[in-house]
Amino acid sequence: MPIALLLLAACDTPPPANDVAPTGSWRLVELLSASPSIGSARPDDPAKYEMTLANDGSVSLRLDCNRANGRWVWSATGPAEGEIVFTTLAMTRAACPPGSLDTRIAHELDSVRRYEIKGNQLTLPVMTDGGSQVWSRVAQ
Repeated sequence: MPIALLLLAACDTPPPANDVAPTGSWRLVELLSASPSIGSARPDDPAKYEMTLANDGSVSLRLDCNRANGRWVWSATGPAEGEIVFTTLAMTRAACPPGSLDTRIAHELDSVRRYEIKGNQLTLPVMTDGGSQVWSRVAQ
């Protein structure tokens, strides 16, 4: 069975209660990059960038003027860290204003394989450039 099908099949299993799953809603704090040509960036309005990781394995994102949906799977490797994989996102293609981070976020999620939670902060290291996406939990 292809790995992608195995990953999607795993989405049907709810996370164990004793592990810290990155479920819930998160707002973008910043995008960090180890590459000077890409650079780091902070959103002009964090409310424009929100990611919701649902227990059923679905992910939905508000990315400035665009929306995206897909699937995600995770497994805990420690008390507040683990492995995470996102499927390729289905994303609208509206032309956002200059400076939008929409396509960068969606592209980077394809190369995220780990996560770490510290307090109300979720960090997703990006394998392609050694940077990371930093998200803050949205209060319920």
